[in-house]
Amino acid sequence: MDKQVIFGIKISNRMKNVPHMQTILSEFGCNIKTRLGLHDVSETSCSPNGLLILELHGEEESIIAMEAKLREVPGIDIQKMVFDK
Repeated sequence: MDKQVIFGIKISNRMKNVPHMQTILSEFGCNIKTRLGLHDVSETSCSPNGLLILELHGEEESIIAMEAKLREVPGIDIQKMVFDK
């Protein structure tokens, strides 16, 4: 692929929604070059929401298929950035 694709994924209700999302990410694991997960945590609480940033690699068809499956997961919102190399 001659483009660099980044997904920003906002997750609400992490405990409920992440298991389904994780199954999809594992299915497309070879398309994930970089993965960064962020959520607020303190000594007294752990945020139910989070942010996941993915740098993707591979065939455009695979990335499109992954995006379609992720969009079916309740409680997540995806923003996509595409850069020409």
